[in-house]
Amino acid sequence: MSDDHPLPIVRTVADLRAIVRGWRGQGFSVGFVPTMGALHRGHLGLVAEALRRADRVVASVFVNPTQFAAHEDLGTYPRQEARDAELLAGAGCHLMWAPTAVEMYPAGFSTRVEVGGPSQGLETDFRPHFFGGVAVVVAKLLNQVQADVAVFGEKDYQQLMVVRRLARDLDIATDIVGSPTARDDHGLALSSRNAYLDPAQLEVARRLNGVLAQAGAQAAVGRPLAAVEKDAHAALLKAGFDRIDYVAVRRADDLAAFSGTVDAPARILAAAWIGRTRLIDNLAVVSG
Repeated sequence: MSDDHPLPIVRTVADLRAIVRGWRGQGFSVGFVPTMGALHRGHLGLVAEALRRADRVVASVFVNPTQFAAHEDLGTYPRQEARDAELLAGAGCHLMWAPTAVEMYPAGFSTRVEVGGPSQGLETDFRPHFFGGVAVVVAKLLNQVQADVAVFGEKDYQQLMVVRRLARDLDIATDIVGSPTARDDHGLALSSRNAYLDPAQLEVARRLNGVLAQAGAQAAVGRPLAAVEKDAHAALLKAGFDRIDYVAVRRADDLAAFSGTVDAPARILAAAWIGRTRLIDNLAVVSG
C-alpha cells in the first residue's frame, strides 16, 4: 500500500482483498467503479452513484492492454495517477486499486473470456479484439473486488450490456448498475480521449449529440431505420466528422436489430472519427 497520496492505493490482489475483508468484518457493503484513469467529472459521478449504494467504494485505475489493438492508443492513453488519487479522495472514494500489468496478467496467463449476444456487431465490427479484452479484465476485477455493486457509465452502452451478460452468465453476484452519461455544457459526452481534440475538433465533436438526438426523434415516430441511419451518417459527415464507423438504432435491452422500425425501447449508438480521435456516444430513443 502507498501512503504518498491522499487516498490509500493498493497494487496486489492480496492487499486489496485484505482491506475488503476488513470492511466486510465491520458489516460494510462495498461498491466498485472500474476505470482506466485520466479521470473527469463523469468518473466522479460513477463514484457518487456507488457511494449512494454502498458504505465503502473501491475505484480501479488500470489501462488494460488486452483491449487495445496494435495500432490503437495504448502507448499514448493519458495516465495521471497522482491526480486521479486526488480526485477520487475528493469524491469520497475509500480505496484505489491500481495493479500493474504483471499483477493482472502474470507470466503464463492464457485464459480468454468470450461473451456473445450484445457483443456482436457495432464495436466488434471495427474492433474485433475489444470485448474479449474487456471481458477478461472485467471478470478479473469483479472477482478481485467482490463488491456488492459495480457502477459503469452508459456512454459505453454496448460495454455495459456485455458486462451485464457476463455477470449474469457467470453467476457473478455483483449488481451491475448503469449510470447516465455525463456531458459538457454543449452536450458532448465526457471522455478521457476528448483531451486529444484541438479547439476546432472540439467544436465538431459537440455536434455529435445533436445529430443523434435528431435521428433518435425520427426513429421514435416510426421512420424506417435504414433511412434514419443513412441520414444520420450523412449529417455527421456534413458536421465535420472525418469518418463514421457506425450509426445504428438497436433494442435497448440486448442491442438486437429491429426489423424496419422501432417497436420497443431503443438506443441510437454511434462511433465517429475526428482526425485520429474516435468518439462514441449513444442516446435513448424515446417514443411518444
